[in-house]
Amino acid sequence: MSTFPLPLNELLGSGGAYFIYLLIGFAFGYVLELAGFGNATKLAPQFYFKDMTVLKVMFGAIVTAMVLVFLASGVGLLDYNLVWVNPTYLWPGIVGGLLMGVGFIIGGFCPGTSLVSAATLKLDGIFFVLGVFFGIFLFGETVGAFDTFYHSSYMGRFTLMEWLNIPTGVVVLLVVAMALFMFWGSEQLERIVGKRDLTQEPKWRYGAAGTVLAGALLVVFIGQPTTADRWANIAAEEEARIANRDIYIHPGELLDYLHDASVQVVMLDVRSERDFNLFHIRDARRVPAATIDEIVPELHLQPANTLFVVMGNGETAATEAWRTLRAESIPSLYVLEGGINNWLTVFADEEFVAGQQVVVSGDQLAYTFTAALGARYPWAEPNPRAFNLTYTPKVELEIKRAPEGGGCG
Repeated sequence: MSTFPLPLNELLGSGGAYFIYLLIGFAFGYVLELAGFGNATKLAPQFYFKDMTVLKVMFGAIVTAMVLVFLASGVGLLDYNLVWVNPTYLWPGIVGGLLMGVGFIIGGFCPGTSLVSAATLKLDGIFFVLGVFFGIFLFGETVGAFDTFYHSSYMGRFTLMEWLNIPTGVVVLLVVAMALFMFWGSEQLERIVGKRDLTQEPKWRYGAAGTVLAGALLVVFIGQPTTADRWANIAAEEEARIANRDIYIHPGELLDYLHDASVQVVMLDVRSERDFNLFHIRDARRVPAATIDEIVPELHLQPANTLFVVMGNGETAATEAWRTLRAESIPSLYVLEGGINNWLTVFADEEFVAGQQVVVSGDQLAYTFTAALGARYPWAEPNPRAFNLTYTPKVELEIKRAPEGGGCG
């Protein structure tokens, strides 16, 4: 089943994709201008509780988008794993938000609305944009002085659902309820401080509020797809790849990519702690098979040139972990052919291999180690020049979603 986001670069080419981006940007700016957000005298009263249009428009857009995103995800039209969520840097984010808020109060614009104002040739907007450019330059020249703080308190792709540890639908409903209360409260402030006559406000806003609330309740009722649901949608195609052994890469291919500077390799070892401690490939990360789904958000933040390789002693456990990660839309994902047993057969020295009584039962380690040296064996990091291996290349790096900007800021 096809899901969004659509791969625009693949469908339309880079030129067509940029044309779509241009249309979206123009439409966003046009809507901001229609809302009066290109005028500082419309924006600044927000901070004096006289005109709360900014809060109502921006929060209205946020909750509308949130409801639509999770409704689409709930019915299988959107793969939320492929939606870029900015990673959280808690304290730098708080400080940055305060700085932006102060700038908003003083200048009367946020970065996005200043561009709308400048586009309509308003002098204050033009000067604000010039100030933004100067601030960007100043930041770039001084960031080295506070680089440690700038990258501190990293929390990854951290959402309200993870923070509160409650279902997505409940979070959506709570946020919508909070927004509606804020809308009501903002109108009371406009009535008291701004002396606005609320009887002149359009009545359709009640219908809009009810529609968003109904959408939030529908998200609660529908719920979000589980890993099993996601796998069911792609099982026919992906099981065919497993049957054709398209996902299994030769140890030699993995070794070549480990020495390819243009590719970042993430190796996920799903074996027991005992087997991992006995021997593992250098830089491999042990992730218990039972908890493989917990690292999905972290994996989605890896660069676009990342190759993910899952490995076990054999292929059984690794293939099951592959199914889980593939269901969660991890791209460029493969399994080490034959697992660690095959890696040792290919790369371990002849004396070590010859002295073994290889007996494999299921997904067990086929070699005996007298000491738990982990990656402190020569064959944990083989020299590719020492081997002349022939294999069929399998790896095709997939296009990942990329970080995107968005919103008024």
